[in-house]
Amino acid sequence: MLLTAMDLSVEAELFGCEIRMSEEEIPTVVGRRVTNTAEIDELTIPDVGEGRTLVQLETTKNLARAFKLPVLGGAIGPFSLAGRLFGVSEALELSITDPVTLEKLLDKVTRFLINYLLAFREAGAWGVIMAEPAAGLLSPRGLGQFSSRFIHRLVAEVSSPAFTVVYHNCGARKAHLGKILESGVTMCHFSTPMNIPEALTLVNKDTILAGNLDPTAVFHSGTIEQVRAQTSQLMAQTSQYTNFVISSGCDIPPNTPLDNLVIFYDTVRSLYG
Repeated sequence: MLLTAMDLSVEAELFGCEIRMSEEEIPTVVGRRVTNTAEIDELTIPDVGEGRTLVQLETTKNLARAFKLPVLGGAIGPFSLAGRLFGVSEALELSITDPVTLEKLLDKVTRFLINYLLAFREAGAWGVIMAEPAAGLLSPRGLGQFSSRFIHRLVAEVSSPAFTVVYHNCGARKAHLGKILESGVTMCHFSTPMNIPEALTLVNKDTILAGNLDPTAVFHSGTIEQVRAQTSQLMAQTSQYTNFVISSGCDIPPNTPLDNLVIFYDTVRSLYG
């Protein structure tokens, strides 16, 4: 399986956000694009295929042509994109003080994301991993209202037998799981805050869960013995489930020892046979 770059600044930049680039860090949003209701009302939904979205889509198209492997695009989720445009702390506050205004912004970013994901589908992607980390900062009720409700719209528009939306949230906990599933997604990727063995008891066998070894503590900073032990432990805890895929819980940090990645794969192969 091949995945385009997971860069959660691409969509925000297309909406007009200033982006800071660095040789050592991922691109980050600088400042706020919109700060009040009037600016949200005036915000224009950009055209897909402009800016760096073109790079993502062309990469998807080239990978799909060159390899006989599934290709997944990378995109941001609606609440996380709204947080980059309005400010994450400010969006969280707005969810309590003025939810109508926040929903106006979420409506606009969702309409854009629907078009973006349809473009990935047209480019030959088998699906998209949609990263919605900021929604993990909401209460379960807030996640349902300001994230899952809009993802449900998106999933209904873009899903097909040949195209799947994979939900990624590295901040979600077990308390969020029920509201996440209301979005209609059938595959979820979680990081360390999610108790995977318990979560697997709460989903049906047609819902796939994935994750959730700590990318820093295990892969980057762990010893070979620790990687083997943590991988074996999680596999033992989930061995009765066929709807679980073991992986890191989020992006592997730069300068992670390659030996740790090798031992992870060797351990998985040895236990799965």
